[in-house]
Parts: sequence; C-alpha cells; structure tokens
Amino acid sequence: MVNGDRSTGDTEKDVQAKLGDTPVRHERMAAVAHLYRAAAAVRQHFENSVLRGVELTWTSFVVLWVVWIGGERETRRVAEDAGISKGTLTGVARTLQSRGLLERKDHPTDGRLALLALTPEGERLMARVFPEFHAEEVFVTEGLSDDEALDLAELLGRIVAQVETRGEERRLELLDGQDPHPRRSGRRAKR
Repeated sequence: MVNGDRSTGDTEKDVQAKLGDTPVRHERMAAVAHLYRAAAAVRQHFENSVLRGVELTWTSFVVLWVVWIGGERETRRVAEDAGISKGTLTGVARTLQSRGLLERKDHPTDGRLALLALTPEGERLMARVFPEFHAEEVFVTEGLSDDEALDLAELLGRIVAQVETRGEERRLELLDGQDPHPRRSGRRAKR
C-alpha cells in the first residue's frame, strides 16, 4: 500500500500516466513513501499513547532523552543529536523549563553558549516513562524478527548518512548554488 486502499501497482501506473515519458524509479518512490508513512504512524502512536499521559510531544521526549542519556550538553549538540533545528530546540526547551523538567545554564567558559540539563523532576520522569516508551518500541516492531529489526536500523542509518553527508551538496546543486528561499507556512500573505 502506498496511499490508503490503493495498491503500489495502481499508484505506479497513475504516476506514470501523469508524467508520461519522464522516468520514475518506482522502487525508490515506494521506499520514501513507506518511510514517511511509517515515521508518521509511529510518531502518532507514541504521542497518542505513552507520551499523551505525561503531556509530551515526540520532539520534547527526544530532547529529554538526549539530555537524559548524554547528561548536561551544549544546546547546539542537543539540537543536532535530537535531529531538530536550534530554533525548534529553543521553543521546546522553554516549554520543558516551564514544566520544571529541564534547566538552561550559562556555559562556564564561553558566554555565547548555553547548556541544558535535566532537573531532578526531569530525571524522575524519564526513569518512569522510558520503560513504557521502550515497550512501545517493541510493540511497533513486533512484526520483525530481531535480525530484520537490525537490518532495518542499518538501512535507515544509511539513508540518514546519505542525507547528512551529501544533502547539502545536493541542495546547492538543485538551487544552482543559491541559498534556499525562506520557509513559508503555506498561508497567503495578508493584504
């Protein structure tokens, strides 16, 4: 399945009909479509189950997890390890700070940098929630053998590595060396 009740074959035929002679690598299209759908389904499952009870989003949980596992860290490292922008981290960190789960400290030697650390309340929350979170990791991968789960992790890691090591070069190529336009929300400008 690629889209609802449609088969992969139906979708391939419809895409080819829209594009005519433009070559389409359907196996690559299916891989990315399934990757996106799997990520969205897993995130939604976690946010509507184990994270709902503790009022955390996926992103806020990942930020707490990164700091819980790695200890006190520079904000830029937390953002990088969580796979989010520094701007997104700022908003998430503020929310977590207001809930008493995370604290922001000045860097001891570089005033331009800040450190994030879990509060004792944040430590207790993660110690309580992570076993439940992990149980859901096991649940969503139940259809895979242990070897298949490891293979999947390795394959997904290769996709991440491709984007992280060659993505910037590819973006510059696609944009003819120009900086990307600012992001828009999709809303029309107010008049």
